[in-house]
Parts: sequence; C-alpha cells; structure tokens
Amino acid sequence: MRRRMAAIVAPVAALGLLLAACGGGSGGGDKGLQDAGTTGVKTSDINEQPLDKLKDGGDFKWPVDQLPDNWNYYQVDGTVLDGANMFGAILPYPFPQNADATVGLDKNYLTSAEIVSKDPQVIEYKINPKAKWSNGRQFSWEDFSAMTTALNGKNTAYQVSSTTGYEDIAKVEKGTDDLDVKVTFAKKFAEWKSLFSPLYPKEAMADATTFNKGWAQKAQITAGPFKIKNVDYTAKTAVFERDPNWWGDKPKLDTVTYKVVDRPALADAFANGQIDFYNLNNDINAFKRAQSDPNAVVRQSTYPDYTHMTLNGASSSILADKDLRLAVMRGVDTVTISKSILGQMQKDTTPLGNHLYLKGSKTYEDNSGQYKFDVNAAKAELDKLGWKQSGDLRAKDGKQLKLRLVIPSGTPISQQTGQILQSQMKAIGVGIDIVAVPSAEFFKNYVNVGNFDLTLFRWISNSFPIGGSKGIYYLDPKNINQNYGHIGSDKLNQLLDTAAQELDDTKRAADINAADKEIWALGHQLPIFQSTGAFAVRKTLGNFGSPGYANNPYDYTKIGFVK
Repeated sequence: MRRRMAAIVAPVAALGLLLAACGGGSGGGDKGLQDAGTTGVKTSDINEQPLDKLKDGGDFKWPVDQLPDNWNYYQVDGTVLDGANMFGAILPYPFPQNADATVGLDKNYLTSAEIVSKDPQVIEYKINPKAKWSNGRQFSWEDFSAMTTALNGKNTAYQVSSTTGYEDIAKVEKGTDDLDVKVTFAKKFAEWKSLFSPLYPKEAMADATTFNKGWAQKAQITAGPFKIKNVDYTAKTAVFERDPNWWGDKPKLDTVTYKVVDRPALADAFANGQIDFYNLNNDINAFKRAQSDPNAVVRQSTYPDYTHMTLNGASSSILADKDLRLAVMRGVDTVTISKSILGQMQKDTTPLGNHLYLKGSKTYEDNSGQYKFDVNAAKAELDKLGWKQSGDLRAKDGKQLKLRLVIPSGTPISQQTGQILQSQMKAIGVGIDIVAVPSAEFFKNYVNVGNFDLTLFRWISNSFPIGGSKGIYYLDPKNINQNYGHIGSDKLNQLLDTAAQELDDTKRAADINAADKEIWALGHQLPIFQSTGAFAVRKTLGNFGSPGYANNPYDYTKIGFVK
C-alpha cells in the first residue's frame, strides 16, 4: 500500500498501498533529477498532447485502493496517496511539482511568492484576487495563519501527520491587504515551498475537532478546477465535476470518477472499460498482461515511489533494542528481493541505499555501507545479544524470536515480498508470522497505531527531502507524526534540524546525507527498492500516464481523451 510523504510524504500500503510522505524525498529543492540519458529512464511518460488535440468532455475513470479516511490531508489518517491524488482536483496546490522534481508556482492561486528577508527569513505571498473558495469567500492571509496554528505542533489536540516547517514559523501577518501574506520564520526553513500546498480554508482549521473529524467523510469547502458531485462510501465511489466557478483554464474532462477496485481485479476492470488506467505496482504478471492488452500502453518514468520495511522500535516492542533491529536488517537480502520483483520489468534492480534521496536525484548517495546483507554477521550479532538458536528459531529468556509482519490483504507483491523475508529470516533463526489485514484498516488500525513488529508499504515522496521526510524520522514523544516505528535520537533530530535550516543547496545536500547515515545507524527502516513507475494507460488518454514527480498535484486541466 502507498502513503504519501508530507511536505507531506505519503505512504503506500505495503507494496500495494501507497502512503504520501509529508515532505519529500528525491529532488534537492529546485535541483531536480539527473538527465534521463544518464539513467536510461524517462523523466515522465504521459503521451503529451496539445489541448486542441483533446476532446472536450468525457469521464475519466480512476481506480483507488480506498476512499479517503479523512479529506483533511494534514490529519494523520488523511495523508494517503489516493486522497492526495484526488485532492489535487479540488484544492489549491500553490507550488506544483514538475516532472523533473523542480517546483513551480501556480499563478491561479498566487501571483508571487518570494523571500523578502533572509535574517529573519520572511516570505511574502501575493494571492491572486480571482481565487475564491466554494463558499464564496476570497482567499485570505487568514487561511495561511489558520493552517500554521493547526500544524505548528503547539496544540497537540490537532492530530497532524507532520509539523515540519510550520513549527519553525514565528508569525503570519497581514501585509498591505488581505491578499498579502507575510510569514516570518523563527528558524530558517530552506524548503518553504513545501508549505501550504495543499492550502486549506481557515474554516477547516478552526478548532481541533473540526480539523480531526469535520472533513472525515467529505471536503466541506473546495477551490479547484473540479468540485465534488457526490461521494458514496457504500458504493465506494466519488465523482468530481467541472466547477463552473473555476477561474483558471477550463478542464477538458466533464467528470472524474474515482472507484475502489481491489488490486487483483484491476486488469479485468480495465479490459471491461470500468477504469482508464492502473498502477502496475511492480507486479510482473500485471505488467505482462498490460503489454498484451490492445487498448493499453505501459508508461514508465523515474517515479518517486519506494518500498521499505518499517521496524517497530517502541519501548514495548521486541525490536526496541537497536542492535537487534540492525541484526534483523542485515539478514535481509535486498538484492535478491529487488531482482525477484523488478528483474523482468527494468534493467536497474539495485536496492535503494538512501532514505531521503531516491535514485535519479543528483544528490543521491548509497549510504547503506556496513548495514548491507551479511548473513554471518547477522547470526554473530544475534548470538552476542543472547538470542541463541533453539531448534528452528532463536530464543532468549524462554521467549522465541518471532516477529509479526503486518501487510494489507489483496496485495500480491506484499505477499511475495513477505514470503521472501520469511525465508531469509528463517536462515538466521528469526520467525516471521505474516498477518494480512483488510486494506481499509491497514494504516488506520495497524501502521498508524504501532500494531506491528514489521510492516511493508511504499512511500510516495516529493521534491522536498526534509519537508517530506522529517516527520518520518524525527522523534518527538509529544507527536508521532509519521514516525510509526517510534525510532530516533537527539543526534538525528539535530541533523535533520541543521539540514532544514541550511539555505545553500550544496551544503544542505551534504547535511541530508549525513542525516541519512544516522537513520541507517539507528535501524530505523530498511529501504528495499524503488518502483518501476509503470502504469497501464488507455491509449486514447492524453497528458496522463507515468508523471515522474508531476503527481503533486496532477494537472487536471490538461488531462483528456485524444480526438
């Protein structure tokens, strides 16, 4: 599954579901990716078409793993990729990502956004006078102020997925008028473009109850090229339609229909015309079937999506011991897993060696070093820790070394990866019980609350390595953010803070890699492989496919069907 990284980074459920990370994870701000020629993979693959070549109208049928648990992206249950993809049609993203991981400015929302002072750091945002919320209210500096109050971490009643960046803001003020916003930082924050995107209306942030529960079933106020026509949790569908009050370029599509489709049913749903694309999710069987479908084309790009294993280091967990976590990690042969999953779909099957930069980034370094697979070293460390072989499994003080690997049901690659891990762990005397839980409950009832020893899911990252990932690795006892394994240290916190405040791109990249080395040393989580970025897409669909980093948000005004 997939989660999005908050800048926010989003998670994806275990190789099947995606989470959005709140902040980022690949490009170094505006530095972007390496040229496609150096990696052999396209920056994006979307069947780019001029708008006059697209039909006016049509319904784009979009499959999702689940409808949002919360339509407030910043609430801990809301930072999931499916929701983030949907919100791009109905909410403002002032700082859209480009395919190459650079960051733009959407002038439909802001006419400008500039650093007007470096010490203290002050950003001035000028709001487009045409920008209005669906309740008729004009955008205002108060929207920025309300978001900051909700997300700065001072009031823990707000159940936020990340406080990164907002916690560094000293004040938000009205400038020359309500459309002029001045944000002053108490501490420098280099990735300031990661903030306020998506922007929410002040009404959604009014109090903790509204923030946590008021948008649980539906977005109450919108401002985008589309608006909500209906949401049906029983039928598991949501339909968006063109918003006639939208002040920007008119979308080509009439409607977008989001429908929950179980992963094993995706290919059949596409063949039957029930959906217009689907993520191949690194599944070779799905990949081959898409290649043979006469109505489909497989599109691939350098996509910011990677699979990892999170370890639960909470004090009550069997993996609370850092050295035990590291021993377990060294027993995982990520090379074998990568080749097994990716080998028939792309040439590059090298494992991922960095938590904060993905392959393709100009500043990527493989920092896995001494933590790479070494079965003998793993066995020796387990012996040293007192976990002695006793039959098939190791034991200590009468307790067997057996771990619960929680995965979402209906995700074949999660199951396959889990079985490989099970075999590899058996070789070092560690037992793995694979627990498959309903996909709709995977994050909310298991990952978010630490109900696992090990778990697999995918992070969808973005252009902001700190803004997107700090909440995953920063340890704050008062706010878990997205640090589901409860692992960290004061040293790592300081390294992340240092990187966040460094305005020089080269120095910040070095700081970020230093932080990544500490993440490895803590046994925080194990990156396994970066996604193939492969999607099956209807041949008649234009300006959509495998977008590289241009998925935060998708440009809904340009998607359409070729004439």
